Amino acid sequence: MATTLIIIQLFIVLALIFIGARVGGIGLGIYGMVGVFILVFIFGLKPGNIPLDVMLIIVSVITATASLQAAGGLDYLVGLAAKFLRKHPDHITYYGPLTTWLFCIVAGTAHTSYSLLPIISEIATKSKIRPERPMTVATIAASLGITGSPMSAATAAVISTDLLGGKGIELKDILLVCIPASLIAILVSSFVQNRVGKELVDDPEYQRRVKEGLIDPNETLETAGGSDESATNGQYKYAKRAVWAFLLGVFLVVLFGSIPSLRPSYMVDGEMQRLSMPHTIEILMMSIAALILIVGKAKVGDAVKGNIFGAGMNAMVSIFGIAWMGDTFFNGNIDFFKNGIADIVTQYPFLFAIALFFMSIMLFSQAATVRTLYPLGIALGISPMALVAMFPAVNGYFFIPNYPTEVAAINFDRTGTTRIGKYVINHSFQLSGFITTFVSIGVGYLIITFLY
Repeated sequence: MATTLIIIQLFIVLALIFIGARVGGIGLGIYGMVGVFILVFIFGLKPGNIPLDVMLIIVSVITATASLQAAGGLDYLVGLAAKFLRKHPDHITYYGPLTTWLFCIVAGTAHTSYSLLPIISEIATKSKIRPERPMTVATIAASLGITGSPMSAATAAVISTDLLGGKGIELKDILLVCIPASLIAILVSSFVQNRVGKELVDDPEYQRRVKEGLIDPNETLETAGGSDESATNGQYKYAKRAVWAFLLGVFLVVLFGSIPSLRPSYMVDGEMQRLSMPHTIEILMMSIAALILIVGKAKVGDAVKGNIFGAGMNAMVSIFGIAWMGDTFFNGNIDFFKNGIADIVTQYPFLFAIALFFMSIMLFSQAATVRTLYPLGIALGISPMALVAMFPAVNGYFFIPNYPTEVAAINFDRTGTTRIGKYVINHSFQLSGFITTFVSIGVGYLIITFLY
């Protein structure tokens, strides 16, 4: 009887996740909260932990990033990146993905790639390089940057005190494992992708568009598009200052996360306690947001109107509902999971990585996936460092090509080489997605084996 009830609860949870994902936006959070209502009021489960630290970190980091956008800082950085990429068109399949990855690591969100993807596509097209090659890796790399970024909501979730932060895992551990693993995975994927598909001039879809006059085959970087010199001229004086202020915030977050002894200590009930990393990030980034607004001469109203702020608030609401529902379900039935699958998952931890991958497909959010499943992984006794190595598995939402960055990449490719196949799942992003996932997790395991 108990098993039947748990299966019913699981079905309800999955159904609400599916509905929320289909609705989009804050739908995940809304329908996740419906799940909390059903689990608590109908099935009598104890409400799980509300991911307050993660939500507050999202608010603070997104406020700083949105302020940077309002000050023109993101446009300034895109201009510098475009200038660099145009100087190295023959290596666009490598440099394009590395650029979107670095942008995401610094800003903590894959949405920064929207400004870079059309530039990558145009450089590839005009250089007669199949745009599918850099575009697919660049899109995946932007998401992969989230699992190595000190500014991302997903990383904040991992190091929160009720997850791995309470198991002795610090920010430096995430960065030491995930950044090298991601970098190697991107390079491997770029190497493979550079050999996928026909050359651009031989692609039937490209030839059709040239024949119909949609693309000029003689167009080159010198004859079309110009350069982004305007992005680095005097009008960006305040934008430069805003960028330096934001980078100061990133540096301080990494510094305090890597050297805990630098964080303030205080007495609590006669016991000395150190300021937690979540609180450190919240204090620092809200303060940096103020500094950006001052030195960047930006308006607060402009910050909340940008797409960065909107995407961040969507993420916060989604995590509020969906993570609370997941925590309520798994903790409410933790004895069942411990008795039923603990031995199997502990002996074959890669099975948990598979669970993370498939949950991320449904949730479309790395942070929500972490908050939903990592409590179960901890309860099952999986090594905290193993969970760090598995972190990139939460990037599985590329599997179904309806995430905004994938849709944008397809639309930005004028040649039509970046596409969705007849069966939907046979799309351009699958190969890069699976390569980066497998390689990053594998390299992560090697790193924790030799360094920890």
